Amino acid sequence: MTEPKDNLSAHQELPTNERDFILRWLHRVMRLAAYLLAIAMVVVILVGVASVIHTIYLNLATPPYFLIPDIIKTFGAFLAVLIAYEIFSNITLYIRADVFPMKLVVATAIMAISRKLIILDMEEYSALDLVGMGSVILGLGLAYWLISIADARGASGRAGSLLSGAHTLTPSSKTDTP
Repeated sequence: MTEPKDNLSAHQELPTNERDFILRWLHRVMRLAAYLLAIAMVVVILVGVASVIHTIYLNLATPPYFLIPDIIKTFGAFLAVLIAYEIFSNITLYIRADVFPMKLVVATAIMAISRKLIILDMEEYSALDLVGMGSVILGLGLAYWLISIADARGASGRAGSLLSGAHTLTPSSKTDTP
């Protein structure tokens, strides 16, 4: 017997075919909530795109023409829309696969803190604040790297290392390691 290609039947966080009626009903409510969040995020993304386009248009159409006076804030607006898109991807991945997309969540966090650093007004923060932000980025980068290693080792089927079982925590695997 061959295993399903995407292995969706192996594990579900919120199974809608649960034996217990209350749990089955609660799982359906949570899935509905995830769908509503996805719809709301699409609205946020569309409004964000319209806002970015409107801001760029106003900057280009008013004197001095074809100059964007505060390009850093414009970049921040672009990145905010991209972060909203990443959050939408998190939600839709959860809806489709019923697994918490840990690697994508870490990547979204890296993008969010990077956005903060890009638009950062250095006069508002102390050196200790900057060290803290750098530590957060370093920690998130390390977490992303470890998850990537675990994914690669889990996909290749290799075992015997410290990280060989860690791929069970990532969205690419739906079953526990043997």
